[in-house]
Amino acid sequence: MLTLEDNFKKLRTRIENACNSASISPNNVQLIAVSKRHSVDKIKALYALGQRHFAENYLQEALEKQAQTRDLAIHWHFIGHIQKNKTRALAEHFDWVHSVDRIQLATRLSEQRPVGMPALNICLQVNIDNEESKSGFAAEQVPDAFEQTKGLAGLSLRGLMAIPSASATPQQQLASMLKMQTLFNSLNGVASFDTLSMGMSRDLEIAIQAGATMLRVGEALFGPRPNS
Repeated sequence: MLTLEDNFKKLRTRIENACNSASISPNNVQLIAVSKRHSVDKIKALYALGQRHFAENYLQEALEKQAQTRDLAIHWHFIGHIQKNKTRALAEHFDWVHSVDRIQLATRLSEQRPVGMPALNICLQVNIDNEESKSGFAAEQVPDAFEQTKGLAGLSLRGLMAIPSASATPQQQLASMLKMQTLFNSLNGVASFDTLSMGMSRDLEIAIQAGATMLRVGEALFGPRPNS
């Protein structure tokens, strides 16, 4: 049975090989460990192996884990659906929020980011395949959303996030991710706009090929997710 350390090494090799194939430096691709429903012990073990960026989907679960890892220099990312009444906690406890899918949410995060804390890094979520089951801006809405959020106080607009259709073929996933890359490259005017968050356990090679700078990986690191 593979250990967490085995999984971590195997994943790093996958990323390095994909970067080499795409003529990209592995230093330009950040691995985010998605620890949703996995134990604090696993987070601490992966931290001991050198991983520093972790992501959670559910706010309460994330806050509990943060409380148990306060002694660790973890960069916490929120990647789940955002409820309006949860923005204050997100603004107060996270370093990154990837799933901003409404201007109203960006405004609330801006207003609620505590004075004295570093700017909250955010990504605009794009529903690149126009799936009814997913949140996010339509591609044609992104330029306007970009203009409305790029100057909000307390926030650093870092880039775009997407989750291409899981049912698509690899060729279709690549096409969707290349659309994201084109959209990302078309936006400018903010020095910090440098992040394309896409790619997970099963499609990270495709994502790297399409210019992803952040990969959100859970199963390939931690193994199958517990049901509760």
